[in-house]
Amino acid sequence: MIERAKQIKLENFADDIASEIPLTPAIYKAFTAVDRELFVPVGFKHWAYRLDALPIKANQWISSPLTVAKMTVYLEPEGADNVLEIGCGSGYQAAILSQLFRRVFTIERIDALLKEAKERFRKLDIHNIHTRLDDGQRGWRQYAPFERILFSASTPKVPETLFEQLAEGGILVAPIEKGGEQIITQFRKSGETITETPKESCLFVPVKSGVE
Repeated sequence: MIERAKQIKLENFADDIASEIPLTPAIYKAFTAVDRELFVPVGFKHWAYRLDALPIKANQWISSPLTVAKMTVYLEPEGADNVLEIGCGSGYQAAILSQLFRRVFTIERIDALLKEAKERFRKLDIHNIHTRLDDGQRGWRQYAPFERILFSASTPKVPETLFEQLAEGGILVAPIEKGGEQIITQFRKSGETITETPKESCLFVPVKSGVE
């Protein structure tokens, strides 16, 4: 249970996010249920409830809460059962998704980050997140198809194998590098057709291959 003082702080935090981007009631509730303070480095805990990206291990970042919210909104989680996240990082985005999906599958290529994320999930008593150390660009074919896929690193092009693992009618959201900037882009799958809808500018670390 989250103590009342912390709950009020999280509700104010969710209000700050909602003042910048409209949230569904379910997504708003998810931001009040996951304590971002647990996902940031000790030296940055006093900034945990600001709307800023923060550095974490291995030259990576925990995205700003606004970016997490936008990616979640464009994922349109309502009514979907499962989601695949490419790039677990700190685990914060996966923890938010765990409040919205019955099953969350998340892949991270940096072992040190994944170990810390798994420990955070354990402390938060979250049991519906399945983790894997791997190059996320390969997806997770064993549990495909996925109704939603979230690509948490910028890329010039989404690997075709991820579209193959996306369910019919599914949505994939990714930051696409185009014309010198990154654009959050929503993809919808209908039969053999992938419809691409650019949403807005963003800033993510670039995707890398292999495992560390």
